[in-house]
Amino acid sequence: MNNNKPTLSFWQIWNMCFGFLGIQFGFALQNGNVSRIFQTLGANVDDIPILWVAAPLTGLIVQPIIGYWSDKTWNKLGRRRPFFFYGAILTTLSLFIMPNSPSLWIAAGMLWIMDASINVTMEPFRALVSDNLPKKQRATGYAMQSFFIGIGAVVASALPWMMTNWFDIANTAPAGQIPDSVKFSFYFGAVVLIIAVFWTVFTTKEYSPEELESFHEQEQSNDSSDVQSDVNFNKGAAIFTVLGLVVLGIVTGLSLEKELYLLAGGLISFGVIQFIAGALKAKNATSGGFYQVVNDVFTMPETMKQLAWVQFFSWFSLFAMWIYTTSAVTSFHYGSSDTSSLAYNNGA
Repeated sequence: MNNNKPTLSFWQIWNMCFGFLGIQFGFALQNGNVSRIFQTLGANVDDIPILWVAAPLTGLIVQPIIGYWSDKTWNKLGRRRPFFFYGAILTTLSLFIMPNSPSLWIAAGMLWIMDASINVTMEPFRALVSDNLPKKQRATGYAMQSFFIGIGAVVASALPWMMTNWFDIANTAPAGQIPDSVKFSFYFGAVVLIIAVFWTVFTTKEYSPEELESFHEQEQSNDSSDVQSDVNFNKGAAIFTVLGLVVLGIVTGLSLEKELYLLAGGLISFGVIQFIAGALKAKNATSGGFYQVVNDVFTMPETMKQLAWVQFFSWFSLFAMWIYTTSAVTSFHYGSSDTSSLAYNNGA
Protein backbone atom coordinates (compact mmCIF):
# COMPACT_ATOMS: atom_id res chain seq x y z
CA MET A 1 0.00 0.00 0.00
CA ASN A 2 1.38 3.43 -0.97
CA ASN A 3 1.18 5.81 1.99
CA ASN A 4 3.07 8.66 0.34
CA LYS A 5 1.39 12.06 0.09
CA PRO A 6 0.33 12.89 -3.45
CA THR A 7 2.28 15.50 -5.36
CA LEU A 8 0.46 18.83 -5.64
CA SER A 9 0.34 21.04 -8.72
CA PHE A 10 1.91 24.49 -8.95
CA TRP A 11 -1.46 26.21 -8.53
CA GLN A 12 -2.41 24.07 -5.55
CA ILE A 13 0.82 25.16 -3.84
CA TRP A 14 0.15 28.76 -4.94
CA ASN A 15 -3.32 28.72 -3.39
CA MET A 16 -2.01 27.11 -0.20
CA CYS A 17 0.63 29.83 0.26
CA PHE A 18 -1.27 32.84 -1.07
CA GLY A 19 -2.54 33.76 2.40
CA PHE A 20 0.99 34.67 3.39
CA LEU A 21 0.74 37.71 1.12
CA GLY A 22 -1.99 39.10 3.36
CA ILE A 23 -0.22 38.15 6.58
CA GLN A 24 2.89 39.99 5.44
CA PHE A 25 0.82 43.07 4.63
CA GLY A 26 -0.27 43.20 8.26
CA PHE A 27 3.20 42.43 9.57
CA ALA A 28 4.94 45.04 7.38
CA LEU A 29 2.41 47.76 8.19
CA GLN A 30 2.91 47.07 11.88
CA ASN A 31 6.70 47.09 11.67
CA GLY A 32 6.95 50.16 9.46
CA ASN A 33 4.40 52.41 11.15
CA VAL A 34 3.87 51.54 14.80
CA SER A 35 6.81 53.65 16.02
CA ARG A 36 5.43 56.52 13.92
CA ILE A 37 2.00 56.11 15.55
CA PHE A 38 3.48 55.92 19.04
CA GLN A 39 5.47 59.13 18.63
CA THR A 40 2.59 60.93 16.98
CA LEU A 41 0.50 60.11 20.07
CA GLY A 42 3.17 61.56 22.34
CA ALA A 43 5.66 58.79 23.10
CA ASN A 44 9.25 59.78 23.79
CA VAL A 45 11.68 57.94 21.53
CA ASP A 46 13.40 56.48 24.61
CA ASP A 47 10.14 54.83 25.68
CA ILE A 48 9.34 53.21 22.35
CA PRO A 49 11.28 49.97 23.07
CA ILE A 50 9.10 49.32 26.14
CA LEU A 51 5.96 49.88 24.07
CA TRP A 52 7.34 47.60 21.36
CA VAL A 53 8.04 44.73 23.75
CA ALA A 54 4.49 43.55 23.03
CA ALA A 55 5.58 42.08 19.70
CA PRO A 56 8.29 39.61 20.79
CA LEU A 57 6.51 38.70 24.03
CA THR A 58 3.28 38.01 22.18
CA GLY A 59 5.04 35.79 19.66
CA LEU A 60 6.92 33.97 22.42
CA ILE A 61 3.66 33.14 24.21
CA VAL A 62 1.18 32.77 21.36
CA GLN A 63 3.15 30.78 18.80
CA PRO A 64 3.82 27.65 20.90
CA ILE A 65 0.23 27.62 22.18
CA ILE A 66 -1.30 28.02 18.73
CA GLY A 67 1.11 25.46 17.29
CA TYR A 68 0.07 22.91 19.91
CA TRP A 69 -3.64 23.65 19.59
CA SER A 70 -3.59 23.48 15.81
CA ASP A 71 -1.87 20.09 15.99
CA LYS A 72 -4.82 18.86 18.09
CA THR A 73 -7.62 20.55 16.11
CA TRP A 74 -9.97 19.01 13.58
CA ASN A 75 -13.37 20.44 12.67
CA LYS A 76 -15.39 21.30 9.57
CA LEU A 77 -12.83 23.92 8.53
CA GLY A 78 -9.96 21.50 9.00
CA ARG A 79 -6.84 21.50 11.14
CA ARG A 80 -4.97 24.72 10.38
CA ARG A 81 -7.64 26.67 8.51
CA PRO A 82 -9.76 27.54 11.58
CA PHE A 83 -6.79 29.51 12.90
CA PHE A 84 -6.30 31.21 9.53
CA PHE A 85 -9.99 32.11 9.43
CA TYR A 86 -10.47 33.55 12.90
CA GLY A 87 -6.97 35.02 13.11
CA ALA A 88 -7.56 36.89 9.84
CA ILE A 89 -10.80 38.37 11.16
CA LEU A 90 -9.11 39.57 14.37
CA THR A 91 -6.11 40.94 12.48
CA THR A 92 -8.33 42.80 10.03
CA LEU A 93 -10.25 44.45 12.84
CA SER A 94 -6.98 45.37 14.56
CA LEU A 95 -5.62 46.97 11.39
CA PHE A 96 -8.73 49.14 11.11
CA ILE A 97 -8.58 50.20 14.77
CA MET A 98 -4.82 50.72 15.23
CA PRO A 99 -4.41 53.99 13.23
CA ASN A 100 -7.52 55.41 14.90
CA SER A 101 -6.20 54.95 18.44
CA PRO A 102 -7.13 58.07 20.44
CA SER A 103 -4.29 57.74 22.95
CA LEU A 104 -0.86 56.22 23.34
CA TRP A 105 -1.92 53.47 25.72
CA ILE A 106 -4.77 52.36 23.51
CA ALA A 107 -2.29 52.15 20.63
CA ALA A 108 0.08 50.11 22.81
CA GLY A 109 -2.76 47.77 23.73
CA MET A 110 -3.76 47.44 20.09
CA LEU A 111 -0.21 46.41 19.25
CA TRP A 112 -0.57 43.47 21.65
CA ILE A 113 -3.90 42.48 20.10
CA MET A 114 -2.72 42.97 16.53
CA ASP A 115 0.50 41.02 17.02
CA ALA A 116 -1.34 38.19 18.78
CA SER A 117 -3.85 38.05 15.93
CA ILE A 118 -1.11 37.97 13.29
CA ASN A 119 0.63 35.16 15.16
CA VAL A 120 -2.63 33.18 15.39
CA THR A 121 -2.93 33.43 11.61
CA MET A 122 0.73 32.99 10.71
CA GLU A 123 1.92 30.10 12.91
CA PRO A 124 -0.23 27.32 11.36
CA PHE A 125 0.67 28.47 7.83
CA ARG A 126 4.17 27.09 8.30
CA ALA A 127 2.80 23.74 9.44
CA LEU A 128 0.38 23.56 6.50
CA VAL A 129 3.31 23.06 4.11
CA SER A 130 4.50 20.06 6.12
CA ASP A 131 0.96 18.70 6.41
CA ASN A 132 0.04 18.92 2.73
CA LEU A 133 3.26 18.43 0.79
CA PRO A 134 5.49 15.39 0.39
CA LYS A 135 9.10 15.90 1.43
CA LYS A 136 10.27 16.44 -2.15
CA GLN A 137 7.93 19.45 -2.53
CA ARG A 138 8.36 21.12 0.87
CA ALA A 139 11.24 23.29 -0.29
CA THR A 140 8.98 24.52 -3.10
CA GLY A 141 6.22 25.27 -0.61
CA TYR A 142 8.48 27.26 1.69
CA ALA A 143 9.98 29.08 -1.30
CA MET A 144 6.47 30.03 -2.41
CA GLN A 145 5.72 31.37 1.06
CA SER A 146 8.94 33.39 0.94
CA PHE A 147 7.92 34.79 -2.45
CA PHE A 148 4.64 36.08 -1.03
CA ILE A 149 6.41 37.36 2.08
CA GLY A 150 8.77 39.40 -0.08
CA ILE A 151 6.02 40.83 -2.28
CA GLY A 152 3.86 41.69 0.72
CA ALA A 153 6.71 43.29 2.65
CA VAL A 154 7.77 45.56 -0.22
CA VAL A 155 4.29 46.70 -1.22
CA ALA A 156 2.93 47.15 2.30
CA SER A 157 6.00 49.06 3.46
CA ALA A 158 5.61 51.47 0.54
CA LEU A 159 1.85 51.97 0.99
CA PRO A 160 1.98 55.33 2.87
CA TRP A 161 4.27 56.71 0.15
CA MET A 162 1.96 55.33 -2.54
CA MET A 163 -1.09 56.84 -0.89
CA THR A 164 0.54 60.27 -0.89
CA ASN A 165 2.30 60.22 -4.25
CA TRP A 166 -0.17 58.21 -6.33
CA PHE A 167 -3.50 59.15 -4.76
CA ASP A 168 -2.71 62.58 -3.26
CA ILE A 169 -3.70 61.51 0.26
CA ALA A 170 -2.26 63.76 2.97
CA ASN A 171 0.88 62.58 4.74
CA THR A 172 0.69 65.34 7.35
CA ALA A 173 -1.76 65.98 10.16
CA PRO A 174 -2.23 68.23 13.19
CA ALA A 175 -0.27 67.39 16.32
CA GLY A 176 -1.40 64.16 17.94
CA GLN A 177 -3.29 62.90 14.88
CA ILE A 178 -2.34 60.08 12.51
CA PRO A 179 -2.00 61.19 8.85
CA ASP A 180 -4.60 59.90 6.39
CA SER A 181 -1.90 58.22 4.31
CA VAL A 182 -1.15 55.90 7.24
CA LYS A 183 -4.81 55.30 8.02
CA PHE A 184 -5.70 54.39 4.44
CA SER A 185 -2.62 52.15 4.22
CA PHE A 186 -3.87 50.17 7.20
CA TYR A 187 -7.38 49.98 5.72
CA PHE A 188 -6.05 48.75 2.38
CA GLY A 189 -3.75 46.26 4.12
CA ALA A 190 -6.66 44.93 6.17
CA VAL A 191 -8.69 44.25 3.02
CA VAL A 192 -5.75 42.54 1.29
CA LEU A 193 -5.07 40.43 4.37
CA ILE A 194 -8.57 39.04 4.78
CA ILE A 195 -9.00 38.39 1.03
CA ALA A 196 -5.65 36.61 0.73
CA VAL A 197 -6.10 34.47 3.83
CA PHE A 198 -9.67 33.58 2.95
CA TRP A 199 -8.47 32.60 -0.53
CA THR A 200 -6.25 29.97 1.08
CA VAL A 201 -8.97 28.90 3.52
CA PHE A 202 -11.53 28.23 0.79
CA THR A 203 -9.26 26.85 -1.96
CA THR A 204 -7.04 24.51 0.04
CA LYS A 205 -7.88 21.01 1.17
CA GLU A 206 -6.46 19.54 4.36
CA TYR A 207 -5.89 15.88 5.14
CA SER A 208 -7.83 14.36 8.01
CA PRO A 209 -5.95 13.14 11.12
CA GLU A 210 -6.40 9.56 9.89
CA GLU A 211 -4.91 10.37 6.50
CA LEU A 212 -2.00 12.23 8.08
CA GLU A 213 -1.35 9.31 10.41
CA SER A 214 -1.15 6.92 7.46
CA PHE A 215 1.27 9.25 5.69
CA HIS A 216 3.42 9.65 8.80
CA GLU A 217 3.71 5.92 9.43
CA GLN A 218 5.91 5.46 6.39
CA GLU A 219 7.96 8.59 7.13
CA GLN A 220 8.57 7.46 10.70
CA SER A 221 9.54 3.96 9.59
CA ASN A 222 12.29 5.53 7.48
CA ASP A 223 13.42 7.95 10.19
CA SER A 224 15.65 6.56 12.91
CA SER A 225 16.45 9.95 14.44
CA ASP A 226 13.36 10.16 16.68
CA VAL A 227 15.18 9.72 19.97
CA GLN A 228 13.76 11.14 23.17
CA SER A 229 16.41 13.03 25.16
CA ASP A 230 16.45 12.85 28.95
CA VAL A 231 16.32 16.54 29.84
CA ASN A 232 17.41 17.62 33.31
CA PHE A 233 14.91 20.44 33.77
CA ASN A 234 15.82 21.10 37.41
CA LYS A 235 19.45 21.85 36.57
CA GLY A 236 18.47 24.28 33.83
CA ALA A 237 15.85 25.85 36.08
CA ALA A 238 18.41 26.55 38.81
CA ILE A 239 20.92 28.03 36.34
CA PHE A 240 18.44 30.39 34.66
CA THR A 241 16.80 31.47 37.91
CA VAL A 242 20.12 32.31 39.55
CA LEU A 243 21.33 34.07 36.40
CA GLY A 244 18.12 36.12 36.27
CA LEU A 245 18.46 37.14 39.91
CA VAL A 246 22.07 38.19 39.31
CA VAL A 247 21.05 40.33 36.34
CA LEU A 248 18.21 41.82 38.39
CA GLY A 249 20.62 42.72 41.17
CA ILE A 250 23.10 44.32 38.76
CA VAL A 251 20.41 46.35 36.98
CA THR A 252 18.94 47.54 40.27
CA GLY A 253 22.27 48.23 41.96
CA LEU A 254 23.75 50.16 39.04
CA SER A 255 20.47 51.87 38.03
CA LEU A 256 20.83 50.61 34.47
CA GLU A 257 18.28 51.05 31.69
CA LYS A 258 14.81 49.90 32.74
CA GLU A 259 14.52 47.69 29.65
CA LEU A 260 17.08 45.35 31.22
CA TYR A 261 14.49 44.39 33.83
CA LEU A 262 12.82 42.51 30.99
CA LEU A 263 15.99 40.47 30.48
CA ALA A 264 16.10 39.57 34.17
CA GLY A 265 12.39 38.76 34.17
CA GLY A 266 12.76 36.60 31.08
CA LEU A 267 15.61 34.57 32.57
CA ILE A 268 13.73 34.03 35.84
CA SER A 269 10.52 33.11 33.99
CA PHE A 270 12.39 30.56 31.86
CA GLY A 271 13.80 29.07 35.03
CA VAL A 272 10.33 28.83 36.60
CA ILE A 273 8.97 27.19 33.44
CA GLN A 274 11.69 24.55 33.68
CA PHE A 275 10.95 23.97 37.36
CA ILE A 276 7.30 23.32 36.48
CA ALA A 277 8.29 20.99 33.63
CA GLY A 278 10.63 19.11 35.98
CA ALA A 279 7.85 18.70 38.53
CA LEU A 280 5.48 17.38 35.86
CA LYS A 281 8.12 14.95 34.66
CA ALA A 282 8.69 13.67 38.21
CA LYS A 283 4.95 12.97 38.48
CA ASN A 284 4.85 11.33 35.01
CA ALA A 285 2.36 14.02 33.96
CA THR A 286 3.94 14.49 30.55
CA SER A 287 0.92 14.24 28.27
CA GLY A 288 -0.22 17.87 28.64
CA GLY A 289 0.50 20.66 26.23
CA PHE A 290 2.67 22.65 28.66
CA TYR A 291 5.16 19.84 29.18
CA GLN A 292 5.22 18.86 25.52
CA VAL A 293 5.96 22.41 24.36
CA VAL A 294 8.77 22.87 26.92
CA ASN A 295 10.22 19.44 26.16
CA ASP A 296 10.16 20.15 22.41
CA VAL A 297 12.29 23.26 22.99
CA PHE A 298 15.06 21.12 24.48
CA THR A 299 14.73 18.12 22.16
CA MET A 300 14.49 19.94 18.82
CA PRO A 301 16.71 18.61 16.00
CA GLU A 302 20.29 19.83 15.92
CA THR A 303 19.71 21.79 12.71
CA MET A 304 16.91 23.77 14.37
CA LYS A 305 19.17 24.58 17.31
CA GLN A 306 21.74 25.98 14.88
CA LEU A 307 19.07 28.04 13.12
CA ALA A 308 17.86 29.33 16.48
CA TRP A 309 21.18 31.13 16.98
CA VAL A 310 20.85 32.73 13.55
CA GLN A 311 17.33 33.86 14.39
CA PHE A 312 18.39 35.15 17.80
CA PHE A 313 21.04 37.51 16.44
CA SER A 314 19.16 38.53 13.28
CA TRP A 315 16.15 39.67 15.31
CA PHE A 316 18.39 41.98 17.33
CA SER A 317 18.99 44.00 14.19
CA LEU A 318 15.42 43.67 12.93
CA PHE A 319 13.89 45.16 16.06
CA ALA A 320 16.47 47.93 16.16
CA MET A 321 15.47 48.76 12.59
CA TRP A 322 11.72 48.63 13.21
CA ILE A 323 11.88 50.68 16.39
CA TYR A 324 14.34 53.41 15.44
CA THR A 325 14.54 53.76 11.64
CA THR A 326 11.61 56.16 11.29
CA SER A 327 12.71 58.42 14.13
CA ALA A 328 16.31 58.40 12.87
CA VAL A 329 15.36 59.33 9.31
CA THR A 330 12.90 62.06 10.30
CA SER A 331 15.22 63.63 12.87
CA PHE A 332 18.26 63.61 10.56
CA HIS A 333 16.69 64.48 7.19
CA TYR A 334 13.69 66.55 8.26
CA GLY A 335 15.01 68.17 11.43
CA SER A 336 12.16 66.96 13.64
CA SER A 337 12.73 66.48 17.36
CA ASP A 338 13.00 62.88 18.59
CA THR A 339 10.82 63.70 21.57
CA SER A 340 8.19 65.71 19.73
CA SER A 341 4.72 64.42 19.02
CA LEU A 342 5.15 66.10 15.65
CA ALA A 343 8.11 63.86 14.77
CA TYR A 344 6.27 62.17 11.91
CA ASN A 345 4.01 64.95 10.70
CA ASN A 346 6.64 67.25 9.22
CA GLY A 347 6.85 65.79 5.74
CA ALA A 348 8.37 62.40 6.52
